[in-house]
Amino acid sequence: MVENKKYSNKYNFAFIDESTKKEIRRKLLKAVAIPGHQVPYSSPEMPISRGWGTGGLHITLSIIGKADIFKIIDQGSDASVNACNLREFVNAMTGCETTFDTAQATLVQTRHRITEEELNEKQIIVFQVPLPEPLRMVERYEYKTLQMHAEADYSKMWVSLYESYVRYGAIMQGAGYPVMVNGRYIMSPSPIPRWDTPNLHQAKTLYLFGAGREKRLYAVPPYTDVEPLEFEDVNFEIEDFADSACYKTGFKKAFLDELYADDASRKYVISDSNFLDKVAEKQETHQYTNKYIDQLEEYDLERG
Repeated sequence: MVENKKYSNKYNFAFIDESTKKEIRRKLLKAVAIPGHQVPYSSPEMPISRGWGTGGLHITLSIIGKADIFKIIDQGSDASVNACNLREFVNAMTGCETTFDTAQATLVQTRHRITEEELNEKQIIVFQVPLPEPLRMVERYEYKTLQMHAEADYSKMWVSLYESYVRYGAIMQGAGYPVMVNGRYIMSPSPIPRWDTPNLHQAKTLYLFGAGREKRLYAVPPYTDVEPLEFEDVNFEIEDFADSACYKTGFKKAFLDELYADDASRKYVISDSNFLDKVAEKQETHQYTNKYIDQLEEYDLERG
């Protein structure tokens, strides 16, 4: 009896079947062609629960190739449970090389952060998105949000930001601050901190966003205008760590995580674990720069 050896593995390369990959790639092409526009897709079943990164994983597994070098972070960390499990899964399904080094990776998947090191034209970053609809906070019905996007009617969003300022003296939206993409669509940048939001503007790399539970894809192509929503007299601001520094390195010009010890004392550490290692070892890094970080540096110099 001749043994059937047609397939060397019991699963397809990158787990997802080829027809579904093709469908996802077609939808990604549409998303890239219309920056900030949400494109529905099939969101196939995965061996992890929806809400745990399936949207980002769908994109990663649909575009990854055997020669890619894969990196994944969870809120900046390479060592979190979510990052470790998904890294092992992608490696097992593709055999691709994995890395912790941001500069070495060709494909980066992330949850709730953009890397501190600037990504280049040869890299792609994929975001895991829990809630892709930025208008959900002001409009509960899906058919109405679709109509608002189609007509570029964002008055409710502007009123919401204004009411926040009137009540609290500041716009209280923190992570996932809404942005205007290419002067047309308001988009949710996923729950990244404000510190990361300006790095979407005129970036060199391709940003891809996947929301598996909501079955939506969207994208920001390289060198696209991405502006946080702000008023003429109330400007967008990033987190200010001027009075704090990383307790391991003394570095200030990065997004910092706040840590509490058993004695209730507080200290800060650089959120991006790979960037932290490079700063600690005094390696060369190429960090994002933007006008908001420059303004903080000028303020530090003025205070002496």
